[in-house]
Amino acid sequence: MRLAQCSDMGPWERLEAWHEAHRLVLLVYRKTRSFPVEERYGLTSQLRRAAFSVAANIAEGSAKKGPREFRRFLDIAIGSIAELTYTFRLIRDLEIISEEELTELETQRNRVGRLTWGLYSALNRAAPRSK
Repeated sequence: MRLAQCSDMGPWERLEAWHEAHRLVLLVYRKTRSFPVEERYGLTSQLRRAAFSVAANIAEGSAKKGPREFRRFLDIAIGSIAELTYTFRLIRDLEIISEEELTELETQRNRVGRLTWGLYSALNRAAPRSK
């Protein structure tokens, strides 16, 4: 089924930032499967929740009325991207993940960050200024 033909498509599904964030969630879930069992409720859970937060906040924000509310949700998503940045550094320093896997995660995170910031900036430019 093509996206354009889906009648129950949410407004977020038209956003490249959301698609890339969704890919990041899937990638984080795949990469954390091999984490140590003792990290199941620690780093594994934290990484998954932060990645999910990015995609979920883009989706939720796009369903709100007006750019001001959408920007607020994008701000939360950007905070979750920063959280991922730190957590990726931590799992590297703890040697929980290979450099190759980390590079793949960081590349996707960077892509999501650029798109999310771009969307945030576009909403700032489009929003009417209050006096």
